[in-house]
Amino acid sequence: KIGFPHHMAMEKFGLREVDKHAVRKQQLAGLGVSVLLAVCMVAGFQGAHRASGPIGLLQQSSIGASALKMQSLANGTAPAAAAGNGTAASDDAPAGDGGSVLFIKDGSLGGLIAADIIVYVCGAVGVAFAYYLYWVVAKINLTPDAEEASLMVKSDKESDEELVVIYETIQEGAQAFLWAEYQICGIFVVGFGAIIFVLCSHTGGDWEWNIGGLTALSFVIGGVTSILSGYIGMMVAVFSNARTTVSAKFEGEEGWQRSFNCAFRAGGVMGYSLVALSLMTVYTLSLCYRQYFSVFGADGSRSIHYKHLFECLAGYGLGGSAIAMFGRVGGGIFTKAADVGADLSGKVIGVGDGKKLDEDSPYNPGVIADNVGDNVGDVAGMGSDLFGSFGEASCAAMLIGASSAAIAEAGWGALVFPLYISAFGILVCLGVSFVATDVYPVRKEEDIENVLKVQLFLTSVGMTVVMFPLAYGALPGSMDIGTIKGVTPGMCYVAVVSGLWGGCLIGFITEIYTSHSYSPVRDVALSAETGAATNIIYGLALGYQSVILPVIIISLIMFTSVKMCGMYGVALAALGMLATLATCLAIDVYGPISDNAGGIAEMAELPGDVRDKTDALDAAGNTTAAIGKGFAIGSAALVSLALFGAFITRASASMRPDKSLAAAGVNLLSPIVFGSLVFGAMVPYWFSALTMKSVGQAANAMVKEVARQWAEIPGLCDSAGLDFHERQEARAQGQTLVKPDYQACIEIATNASLREMIAPGMLVICTPILVGSFLGVQAVAGLLAGSVASSVQLAISMSNTGGAWDNAKKYTEKGELNGWFPFRDGRPINDYEWQDAAERYNGDGCMKQKVRMGNSEREVPVKQWLGDIEKTDQSRYVRIMMGDEPIVTVDGRKCLYAGKKSAAHAGAVVGDTVGDPLKDTSGPALNIVMKLMAIISVVFANFFMSINNGNGIFNCGTV
Repeated sequence: KIGFPHHMAMEKFGLREVDKHAVRKQQLAGLGVSVLLAVCMVAGFQGAHRASGPIGLLQQSSIGASALKMQSLANGTAPAAAAGNGTAASDDAPAGDGGSVLFIKDGSLGGLIAADIIVYVCGAVGVAFAYYLYWVVAKINLTPDAEEASLMVKSDKESDEELVVIYETIQEGAQAFLWAEYQICGIFVVGFGAIIFVLCSHTGGDWEWNIGGLTALSFVIGGVTSILSGYIGMMVAVFSNARTTVSAKFEGEEGWQRSFNCAFRAGGVMGYSLVALSLMTVYTLSLCYRQYFSVFGADGSRSIHYKHLFECLAGYGLGGSAIAMFGRVGGGIFTKAADVGADLSGKVIGVGDGKKLDEDSPYNPGVIADNVGDNVGDVAGMGSDLFGSFGEASCAAMLIGASSAAIAEAGWGALVFPLYISAFGILVCLGVSFVATDVYPVRKEEDIENVLKVQLFLTSVGMTVVMFPLAYGALPGSMDIGTIKGVTPGMCYVAVVSGLWGGCLIGFITEIYTSHSYSPVRDVALSAETGAATNIIYGLALGYQSVILPVIIISLIMFTSVKMCGMYGVALAALGMLATLATCLAIDVYGPISDNAGGIAEMAELPGDVRDKTDALDAAGNTTAAIGKGFAIGSAALVSLALFGAFITRASASMRPDKSLAAAGVNLLSPIVFGSLVFGAMVPYWFSALTMKSVGQAANAMVKEVARQWAEIPGLCDSAGLDFHERQEARAQGQTLVKPDYQACIEIATNASLREMIAPGMLVICTPILVGSFLGVQAVAGLLAGSVASSVQLAISMSNTGGAWDNAKKYTEKGELNGWFPFRDGRPINDYEWQDAAERYNGDGCMKQKVRMGNSEREVPVKQWLGDIEKTDQSRYVRIMMGDEPIVTVDGRKCLYAGKKSAAHAGAVVGDTVGDPLKDTSGPALNIVMKLMAIISVVFANFFMSINNGNGIFNCGTV
């Protein structure tokens, strides 16, 4: 298909041939593990029930009721009812159990059937639509036929061939990294699963191996599903990046619409498949556990131990977040080490004689690693992250809901109401998606951000309408949730909608602070006039300021939902924020696909019109990525609070009712609580220090490797120093241009990310376990409160700061700063008059230059004029770029050139490189920090309570 032998293409790009037999072995190994996992799941459930009859292993374990009471349930004689709720409870519950509900009679069969239909139908529709979107994207041919080619901008055959080779190279690099990362994740899942199995089986009395085993099984399934989510997203992204580039070759409106639709639909493949698969997996697991934790009366009536069911199910969310932690940290280190290394090497250091390279120049050794990294961190990491949020919010909502007698008595349909939110979210997002691709498509650059914002708004409107009848149809008319009495479905609806619109508002606010369409980012770009230092100062200030409104919104959501529905309301608000997850993921994944498409266009040296389209898509993608991070952080804060409530609820079940944390609250003035709170607030900074230093070390190694190649590979610097037209002429004359060794940079990024992701991950995982074991549950409560409060502020600030710096750099590269910066030649300048003139005359258009062509003069674009100057007078070109010589604008002002490769641009690039690890490594990973610490505390709550009644080995608490 390419037109020349594959080994020549590999050689040309400095790559080594991949052993296809080794790849096949890896694929077969992965398939074998998947089959083994499925067999173990089936065998485990069947074996448990065969071993002990219809009641299963419940009779042999001490789960809070004696074997005699368990047998009486099986014979149809229910134990004494718990006070006031008429449900089966234990007469011989341990001291302090407070008569907690053990088994609750199952509701009507209709609720179960309705839940099955809603979840599986919506899930199947989501999977089918994801396949449809994939089919549409796959129809785009990387080698267009003659009819399609006639509608495209003309490009060289060699550029088209290189496009295919680059596409395959990025795919191979992405697969190699994922395989290496997931091998480590697989070892972790097995090892930590064993720890969960042992510790969760120890609850102070007898060992409950079945509880520990089922929790560990949930953890393994959650981890595998998280891996699958990241893999699907990664493969779709690297499959569609070159197709977006090819679509951008179409001229005019056709090119804008086709390229946007390709990237957006590819993002939708991940969005719909992830939500649908996650929804059906957690529901199927719930059904299995429902069957396991059931006992049957003589009349065939079923009673279910919902408390243990959803406590064991919490391991599912833990598995998702644990893998997301490694995906986010490992992927973030990989992508930012490559990105920072490529940026600094090409745009700041250059190849000598004042010549600079774009980060996506095919002669920049770090360019392939950079493009692989875009997918590793922003796609696979984000997919696992938001999967974890969905799993944890769902588990927390169902766990807290099961503690309400009214919800439990209403039956299975009311208990799984949290899953209905995500199920109907698939349908709403699906319907609205056609607005972006068919009804109101992108026809020009200005349409991109508007179309994406319309998606967020319409999906929120649709869910607002759908949730009202759903809440009243699924939930009982009145509920007591914790200390909140008389909760109505309307109150639950308000909690969901508050999260839904709160997430939408956070997304729009994030856009204001990260898009160069608004003044905050433009102010950051303008600050580069005086260098990188002021650019960094402005960016930091913007990040801190951008925290204010989102935190106020999150605080209001928390207050409203807790006031009306207790911690159940917070969990519903989190699910409300994630209700439009399919659309949010589609928008978020669209960003790195567009970024890759631009990189491929630059590397293949396609015409400038193509790169202009992909740059515009990428700039909007940076903003949408920031919006996605805003959603992820906001939902993580709500999920963490919900999990905090679930931890308090679960720990309080083993305390005296009047002394429990749920009834008496957590005393902030307690020395152990306050000390742990301050310590918890420090953990995100410790974590960020580890991740940022890892990026710095890897980027440093990358820059040194690039410098080594430029110094040691003969002819590389000479080839890199040529512009596009000079390289074309050289090829026409039969000269061979030297390409760098890309593989060496890929190996540096891969090894660094896999090595450095261990320490931050272990910090987050081990901290709550050690604190709970040694200091007790009160210390864990303080730890979680401190980490959540600190992580939210730090994550928003980091993400928005980095996003603003990135788009300020892109604003500079578009030439929008031209006309703003005066050249100081000793003459006085009236700042107000200058400002007024700059507002009227700015951008590349204000710097058109008159050039004599024969006997006449004509105006030429400033970039073309500079290109001619670079060829004819290199020293003058350098003076202009360094700001030592002015350019006269069309209105007669002497201005500094502030476009690509200028001194101002170098300052903007430094800001962008500082922001890279903030927005793509440390910042996004902090939302996993707060969630992971919280879900670990929930899963191990009973283990903590088994140590000195919850006061820890050091007996520090007052429980």
